[in-house]
Amino acid sequence: MSEVLNGNQINIEISEEVAEGTYANLAIITHSHSEFVVDFVNVMPGTPKSKVKNRIILTPMHAKRFMKALAENVQRFESAHGTIQDMEQVEMPFHFGGPTPQA
Repeated sequence: MSEVLNGNQINIEISEEVAEGTYANLAIITHSHSEFVVDFVNVMPGTPKSKVKNRIILTPMHAKRFMKALAENVQRFESAHGTIQDMEQVEMPFHFGGPTPQA
């Protein structure tokens, strides 16, 4: 895969294992003054415990760029496939300390 970043073309490789991806149906987002931490979790019904499957740590600038890119992609998806139905507000019964997580 090839991407253009700041006018320079860079080649990006992805291993077969990473290309398979990891399913997550919950994202827990926390932040400090210098970073955003996004924990991706797969919560299974009837299971009292779940584990973080992946953690991504971003600078505030990259978190904002990611947010804009995700919003643009959701807009493109909805233009092609219709509005994505939003779930009702879900109560999150756990706290890990720090700012309140949002999914």
